[in-house]
Amino acid sequence: MRPLVVCDLDGTLVDSRQDLAQATNRLIADYGGSPLDQDTVVRLVGDGAGQLVARAFRAAGLPGSPSDALPRFLEIYAGGLLDHTEAYAGVPDALEALSRIASLAVLTNKPRILSERILEGLRLARFFETVLGGDGPHARKPSPDGLRRLMNDGGAGAADTLLVGDSIVDLRTSRAAGVPLALVRYGFGFRDIPVGELMGRESVVNAPEDLVALVGEHRF
Repeated sequence: MRPLVVCDLDGTLVDSRQDLAQATNRLIADYGGSPLDQDTVVRLVGDGAGQLVARAFRAAGLPGSPSDALPRFLEIYAGGLLDHTEAYAGVPDALEALSRIASLAVLTNKPRILSERILEGLRLARFFETVLGGDGPHARKPSPDGLRRLMNDGGAGAADTLLVGDSIVDLRTSRAAGVPLALVRYGFGFRDIPVGELMGRESVVNAPEDLVALVGEHRF
């Protein structure tokens, strides 16, 4: 059967650092806090918008995050979703090649509607059969629930499934699901990966085109 390749979004397919940082700092300013540098904001990303907002308030020294902070952040972010966000170099060509040899899906902790807008705006949506966001019925990564749903829907076993991501969240997800993982070195979450703790079922790829060979040769 065709392998199933499940991709993370932020830091794996797209570089969204600047738009996430700008939206976060606009939110913080609305509540009287001082802005955070982009690198700090990027380190808060990965566990969904709610966690990003809560962590940003703490980092900015604001007392808790009020109930309207998350909706406000999503409103701000939606307004500038594609101002600077772009696909990493080589991603469109790699997805084109992968789509000929594998079934493709996206599993992200970002809300589904925003994820789909990014994929559509960058002309990547056509490659993916399914997009699961962090606001769906399954628990967010690192829970394996979303990944297992994709596997079940696609009739794919663990040996025929590859998770592609850039962060510790993706690493924990793959281990929870018992699925091989390809970590993209170029992603902004890779710097926090405990490389010394990798167990051999993980592959580290330097560029999107490396995924094509990995999947084509079924070396995961």
